[in-house]
Amino acid sequence: MEHARIGVVHTSISRAEPADVAALSAFGVATVHEAMGRVGLMRPYLRPVYSGARLCGPAVTVLLQPGDNWMLHVAAEQIREGDVVVAACTTESEDGFFGELLATSFRARGGRGLVIDGGVRDVAELEEMDFPVFSRAVNARGTVKATLGSVNVPVVCANALVRPGDVVVADRDGVVVVPRERAAEVAAAAARREAGEESKRARFRAGELGLDMYGMRGPLAELGLRYED
Repeated sequence: MEHARIGVVHTSISRAEPADVAALSAFGVATVHEAMGRVGLMRPYLRPVYSGARLCGPAVTVLLQPGDNWMLHVAAEQIREGDVVVAACTTESEDGFFGELLATSFRARGGRGLVIDGGVRDVAELEEMDFPVFSRAVNARGTVKATLGSVNVPVVCANALVRPGDVVVADRDGVVVVPRERAAEVAAAAARREAGEESKRARFRAGELGLDMYGMRGPLAELGLRYED
């Protein structure tokens, strides 16, 4: 990927189809990740700032400068109903880029949440608002508004490539990115996977062992596993 240009706001982006986003929202991150071929996960240090937070929506992407949240204010204007803001930084920074006031602004524009490879603050207020945020850190230290970044350019957030309009799904298990053109395909694969898991769940409840369900005994024996009294 080429380096993102600085000082650019793309006002027209292609988002995943709303029906496909809604379909993906029914599944957890682990299911989506597996259904997509075990790709797309962000690093596990991104955590929900309060218990029970979850989100799913097309990405409005932001490239921030360390210690500077100016571009989050710029991004607010680009939010459409159902969007999730995904913010990366030009270098590592754990400053408190985001809090209750920006969350209020994002929600007024239809924003469904934030994923940020940086710090946030006002956690109690975010929880009270039930505005889901997944962040690298919680940090009371504030930021300035002095340096340009960009909005709606491809970014790498916690090691995952995110393009404007890609679908971001986040829950307590992590954050996963689904390319917008694969949203329908991945949603269908996730549904098939979940149906298969329900049948396995019933077999486990009945007492069947994974050793037999998955045909593990032969390969284990070939590798020399022995049972001894």
